[in-house]
Amino acid sequence: MLLLAHIRRGEVLYDLGAGDGRIIIQAARKFGARSTGIEIDPERVSHIKEKLESTRVQAEVIQADFMEINLSLADVITMYLSESVNAKLASKLEHELKPGARVVSLDYFLPGWTPEKEVTVNSGGVTRKIFLYRAPTAK
Repeated sequence: MLLLAHIRRGEVLYDLGAGDGRIIIQAARKFGARSTGIEIDPERVSHIKEKLESTRVQAEVIQADFMEINLSLADVITMYLSESVNAKLASKLEHELKPGARVVSLDYFLPGWTPEKEVTVNSGGVTRKIFLYRAPTAK
C-alpha cells in the first residue's frame, strides 16, 4: 500500500482504523513519513503505543473516531475498512483532503471516486485488491 502511494520522506500519513499499527510503523521507518494512526478501540491503541515504544519508531496514534478528525493535513490516507464505511467516508475525504492527496484502500473501493490505479496482489495465498485514488485538484 505504501509503495503504491509513493509516499516520500516528511509527508503526512494518516492510517484510518490503524489496527495493529503496522502501516504507521512501516511508513515512518522505511519511508520517513510523519505517520499517525487513528483508532477508536482503546485496546488496539494501547497495543500500538507499546509497539511504537518497543520499536522506537517515531509515529503517533490517536484514540478517536476518524470521522471526527480533520484530515486536511494528510498527503496520504491508508485504510482497510469496509464497503459501508468507505461509502460514509468518501464525502468527508472529498471535502477535507488537499488537492493531489493520495488515498490507498485495501480490498474496498471508494464510492464516487475513480481509482488512478488498481493493483491485484497475492498475500498469504489470498488475492487482494489495492486501490489508489488522488484527491481532485479543483474543488
